[in-house]
Amino acid sequence: MKHLLTAAVLATAALFAGNAMAEDKPKLTVYTYESFVSEWGPAPAVEEAFEETCNCDLDFVAAGDGAALLGRIKLEGKRSDADVVLGLDANLVAKARESGLFAPHGQDLPENAVPGGWSDDTFIPYDWGYFAFVYDKTRMDTPPASFDDLLNAPDDVTIVIQDPRTSTPGLGLLLWVKHVYGDEAGDVWAKLAPRIVTVTKGWWEAYSAFLEGEAAMALSYTTSPAYHVIVEDDDTKAAATFTDGHYMQIEVAAKLVSTDTPDLADAFLAFMAGEEFQNIIPTTNWMYPAYPADDLPDAFGALAEPGKSLIFKPETTPEIREAALAEWLEALSK
Repeated sequence: MKHLLTAAVLATAALFAGNAMAEDKPKLTVYTYESFVSEWGPAPAVEEAFEETCNCDLDFVAAGDGAALLGRIKLEGKRSDADVVLGLDANLVAKARESGLFAPHGQDLPENAVPGGWSDDTFIPYDWGYFAFVYDKTRMDTPPASFDDLLNAPDDVTIVIQDPRTSTPGLGLLLWVKHVYGDEAGDVWAKLAPRIVTVTKGWWEAYSAFLEGEAAMALSYTTSPAYHVIVEDDDTKAAATFTDGHYMQIEVAAKLVSTDTPDLADAFLAFMAGEEFQNIIPTTNWMYPAYPADDLPDAFGALAEPGKSLIFKPETTPEIREAALAEWLEALSK
């Protein structure tokens, strides 16, 4: 009985010791967007891979699509639980920097693979891609080949888009139209408005609506069809290629000045730029890796390739965004 009691005491002590060790692990909280943390998104694989190297607890928190994500961080300020924010993009960098909530990364990074290059002391790219309207080839024989084609297409060529105030794809479309049409962008939105079936807060809601047949096309990415080919063995989805060119998105991450685990945040940012993280991105986030990685799956070789790459300089985006947003709101309110 004494031996059994001793064994029980030792087992209990070991259990408490194990729990104490688990509780002693430092925790890194990363705010990101909903699709990143989904079971088919990058978060599960990234969490497993990073925790093997850090002896820590990596906690991803879905905090809204990109633009909403920045809004939440600004609302929480230095009281935020986040140590790192992953999911802003180049169009939000200037506003994020203005907040004073993000710290320089201090990383010695490898050369990135972002078209046109990327250099910033605070925001580190982790993937990139091109916005595009995705359609179903079984439902549309001849997709529009330009914005003008879309404006003049038959009435049944409808679209679902995202809100530029909450979504980075929505903001990307806003700037895409502005880049192509300049001062005429307001008139373009007025002509486009009748084709918009719905405006969603985030990317996933819009793309789901398209998949469910609520619209002929959805604002997404040139890389989206690769998901259907690789995961579903379905080659019926394609991205319409516009002769106007396609607006590029560069997604970035940064650590917060308020983090209480700065070394762990730095380690995660360095990991993010490494091959293990970058190899996860193409077939989970369905974007192009921002740093050297393994060869892309064959399905990526069949994707639409824009003839022209469009993007505003990050530092000029806030002023352009304000004017473009006012035009968008006026057109869609009529």
